[in-house]
Amino acid sequence: MEPEATADPLTHVPGTGRPVPEAEPELLRRWRSEGGELVELLTEVRERSGGVAAFRLGPAPTVLVTDPEAVRHVLARYPDRYVKRSHRARLLIGDGVLAATGAAWKSQRRLLQSQFTGPGMRRYEHRITEAARTTAARWEEYARTGQSFDVGQEMRRFALDAIWRALTGHVLDDGTERELDAVAAVATALPTLPADVTGSHDAVAADLARIDAVARNAVEAARGGAAGPDGPGLLHVLTDAAAEHPEYTDRLIRDEMVTLMVAGHETTATTLTWLYLLLDQHPAAREQALAAGGEGSEQRRQAVQALVHETLRLYPSAWMLPRHATEDDTLAGYAVEAGTDILVCPYLTHRDPELWPDPEHFDPGRFTAPDGRPAHPGAYFPFGIGPRACLGLQFALRESTVLLEHLLPVHTVNFSATPTKAVYGITVRPDGPTPATLLNRLDASSVVEP
Repeated sequence: MEPEATADPLTHVPGTGRPVPEAEPELLRRWRSEGGELVELLTEVRERSGGVAAFRLGPAPTVLVTDPEAVRHVLARYPDRYVKRSHRARLLIGDGVLAATGAAWKSQRRLLQSQFTGPGMRRYEHRITEAARTTAARWEEYARTGQSFDVGQEMRRFALDAIWRALTGHVLDDGTERELDAVAAVATALPTLPADVTGSHDAVAADLARIDAVARNAVEAARGGAAGPDGPGLLHVLTDAAAEHPEYTDRLIRDEMVTLMVAGHETTATTLTWLYLLLDQHPAAREQALAAGGEGSEQRRQAVQALVHETLRLYPSAWMLPRHATEDDTLAGYAVEAGTDILVCPYLTHRDPELWPDPEHFDPGRFTAPDGRPAHPGAYFPFGIGPRACLGLQFALRESTVLLEHLLPVHTVNFSATPTKAVYGITVRPDGPTPATLLNRLDASSVVEP
């Protein structure tokens, strides 16, 4: 929807705070005439008006939130005042835990929570490691033959294998992998689909049917007791829940399964792709990480995790977190009316020069040096914060770290072409393919970072 050229400032609620500063109509007119990206508008709104700023994309006000304390206020301290109304991927994930609200969300999250912390995560360690070993073996063959491959596709293949093993206990076979290409196809198409529900569904109906068929077969296998070599998986947790919780219908189990696949592989694959693109520009960062301790040491692991965290700072898993104010509130001293749309933007908070010196520079040392990063919890939140923070945070970090521990010491990725810009959809992804070949890391050690 195009922004209105003129609008009254956000109405002040007497006695509860001052009006939120609002972007000038000229800024919105120029953005509309130039056909810019939303991220460009939000960046200028933040630069001109600060960490809590209003603008209008329609008749109702929208407030952009990037200030760390305001971020914590919205996401962590008062999540019942600032709620999710509808997830942008609802067409794909249905009523899964990412899109659910209210009592349904609390029940669904409670069921899954234990699977992604402590003992639950240990259950999936071996499966993640085996998925990494499978990828490492494939990369050995690429290196031996000099075969070109697409790094983004490889990262999706690994992450999908890891979450499929966690869900079903089985290795991802080639046929299932081909069918589940439909998940990425729908996720990529979502920002461009028609606004009406019927039109958007029809546009991706064939891909949704492929996803539904895979989910249906997997659910039937789990109900039939078909645990994989490593035992039952997350899907068995969902099918077992149906015995005591009638709300876990076949449709809800399908929605939860697809939600876990989307959250468990698309975001991780995108992060790993960005990481390799960043290492191509900053090869010294890889060498510094590998110089930290020996293989398998805690120092090495922390250094590799720092590579992941710095990538997530620049390209957070969810670059924008929409919320809706359900009641009048005072946010960082500003009056916010009930009915106001809120855009919390990790992407801009992570690039705020007042929080992160030289914010556009890739510097993993921010996450290893004492006082290298801001202490405020609202300054770095690539997976969100508060009760609706991503359930799979530990899973995503673990699979990224394990894969890099297998690949970084052995191979250097040599890109033959790299994307020139990013696409801001549900995730921030590279705009284009990432073709590459592999070099032995020692053979590439003479590469000097510019």
